[in-house]
Amino acid sequence: MPRRLNDGEPGRFTATALLLIGLISCVIVYAVFSTILRPQDPTLVDSAVRFTEESRDHDAVEDGGGGCCRGIDNLELWGPAVKWGTDFKFNSSDGCCKACKVMCSGNDGPCLCDSWVFCGNKDACGSKFGECWLKKQKDVLMPDRQAGGEKVMWTSGLIFGQGQGIVAFETEHGVIHVKLHPECAPHSVYYILSLLTLRHCAGCQFHRAESRGSYWDSEGNHVKNAPFGPPYAMIQGILQAEGNMFTPIPIEHCPTISRGSVAWVGSGPEFFISLVNHHEWKQSYTVFGSVLPEDMDVVETIASLPTRADVWNSVNVSVLEKPVSLTVRRMKTGQDQEETGS
Repeated sequence: MPRRLNDGEPGRFTATALLLIGLISCVIVYAVFSTILRPQDPTLVDSAVRFTEESRDHDAVEDGGGGCCRGIDNLELWGPAVKWGTDFKFNSSDGCCKACKVMCSGNDGPCLCDSWVFCGNKDACGSKFGECWLKKQKDVLMPDRQAGGEKVMWTSGLIFGQGQGIVAFETEHGVIHVKLHPECAPHSVYYILSLLTLRHCAGCQFHRAESRGSYWDSEGNHVKNAPFGPPYAMIQGILQAEGNMFTPIPIEHCPTISRGSVAWVGSGPEFFISLVNHHEWKQSYTVFGSVLPEDMDVVETIASLPTRADVWNSVNVSVLEKPVSLTVRRMKTGQDQEETGS
């Protein structure tokens, strides 16, 4: 009968094994109880909270929530620094953006930071890699641009606080105020800000209008078992001044379309404002702004204007009999009105 290894010395082996098991058990028990009884380090607790918040923000970006924090590569914004990048560094532009966002999250008073500049190209940045400069613009709707182009090693972005970053789409039927979302769609917002520098926006207009029909309720919710269109519950137009060359805007962050969402059709300059929650469209469009709730009645008015039937790429649409011209303006604040005397 074959013999197993160490069958000849069972006693000495057993004693040694029991001793080792006892020592290991003591070490494990000590470690467990010391961990349970040891007071928590506040620094570690804060780090855990920050990690949880950052993870939640990341998840919000992925599912189309409000956690975006993006900028424009190869762009350097100028302006007075509120945090010097030589002593303030991050591993990503996302971290730099969030640092600025934290300084603009209060409900009282102006934002302490409304723009950020980050150097994230290791080869180009050299010793400046990771530098995060937090800045305060004199006019956040007309940011001070130092340089742009492929040779620029910086990434820059804007942050709009409460009551900031609101532009007016002026029409003969009323004004539609739109809150811009630079953290999610920085390229799109930068283009809209360029329209503010034009005295006129000839060619900018709404030319398609479709009501909710009986498929969505007044809150924008889809009626169960109803079709999704046509009509598609939206108004559509173009944001391009005649005679101005338009460069297609890259697809940016695409949250689900909700009532009041302002989004590009493809890469622009065609855009639309949704009257309802189009969750069935998933994340198919770049949303660069949201209509203030109190101005949705103007959107509803335009959607109810006389239309004629047409077919675009095999899709039945309703085109306005008379297009509605629009102009992109700054929202007038109390201070603006005092300065202009209006």
